[in-house]
Amino acid sequence: VMDSPLERSVNLSNAARINTLTLPQALELVLQNNPELTAAAREISAFEGTKLQASVFRNPDFITEAEEVGVSNNPNIQPFVTLRISQLFELGGKRHARMNVAGLGQEVAQQAYEVKRVEIMARTADAFIDVLEGQALVEVLENTFQLTELALSTANKRVAADKAPPMEAIRSKVNLSTVNVELEQARRNLAAAKTRLALLWGESMPQFDLVQGELEAFVAIPELDRLLEHIEMSPLLQQSSKQVTQREAMLALESARRIPDIRLGAGIRRYLELDQNTALLDMSIPIPIFDRNQGNRLEAQQRIYQARDQRMAVEFQLRTELTRVYESLLAAQRETQTLRDEVLPGARKAFELTNRGYQLGKFSFLEMLDAQRVFFQNRTLYVRALANYQRLVNALERLVAAPLEHFTLHRNGNN
Repeated sequence: VMDSPLERSVNLSNAARINTLTLPQALELVLQNNPELTAAAREISAFEGTKLQASVFRNPDFITEAEEVGVSNNPNIQPFVTLRISQLFELGGKRHARMNVAGLGQEVAQQAYEVKRVEIMARTADAFIDVLEGQALVEVLENTFQLTELALSTANKRVAADKAPPMEAIRSKVNLSTVNVELEQARRNLAAAKTRLALLWGESMPQFDLVQGELEAFVAIPELDRLLEHIEMSPLLQQSSKQVTQREAMLALESARRIPDIRLGAGIRRYLELDQNTALLDMSIPIPIFDRNQGNRLEAQQRIYQARDQRMAVEFQLRTELTRVYESLLAAQRETQTLRDEVLPGARKAFELTNRGYQLGKFSFLEMLDAQRVFFQNRTLYVRALANYQRLVNALERLVAAPLEHFTLHRNGNN
């Protein structure tokens, strides 16, 4: 489900109006218009403000005060007015630590966007497969309906020629009605699948008629060990690793905050009656006796342990899921091959022979009907097996964050 350079280069300014939609076009529409991706991108942009705020210096303070102005009659007390400006100077690298935390926060948001992007693309690919499956099932049932109509026509001719009882025509008509109901249900399911696909890029009504793709497209499945080695490239695992780094930066910030800041000030004092000025300098610094930021540092340290544990849990879950999907994909591959190479040819041959024999009066209507039902049931089963296979390929590519062809090309390149 990863986007290739070809998929990224597709221009779809008018893609919503085309008659046939391809998977690269659907992926491009989703990347441009999916609201979940837009929201995730906004989070990245919001951190620009966080980084900006973290980089600014503290504002200076301006203080003015007056004492004994026009109040005291004591000549020994001089009224004065003081103007003072003071500036807080952060020590211990607090500003740099804040900027580092904010920058890593944006990187975590970028990884979260990548996780969401891969998830949305996988959902799009699955929805696209649903439409392909729906189209194939409708085609199977339309073919079944046509052959059932021919069977009804043959049954009516046999009944009219007194070669078969009237019950045979009645059963054939009932079978035709049953197939028609199944066909209408398949068409409704297809319409629903198309709507689900279009909703991924914000359209409530699909503006395409068909999707173009191939269910019978098989890929070379790499060895499990090679896929497990590549699990480190999973956006979900990279996001967890980046969260560990961010937690470590937050501990560095809390450690810097235990170092007291210094405030320097300068001003001028004006003695009103003496008409004299005096320069003032002052410095203040907190004494870290009780509050050494020990609580926040302890919390930050525990948050690091928590983030590391979460990363280990994510890696374990990814490896477990990858192994499960891999085994399911191998089983799905064997199932589709068995259906394609053994089951379907036999069922098709049995139906053709039975249908021809029925027309010649060598087989009964029930035998012909049973052979027809088995053949088309297996065709339906094959379509669903193919769709399941393609969904498992999508799931595997989502877990390793790369198309499976990447591993085959990489191996051939090494050879």
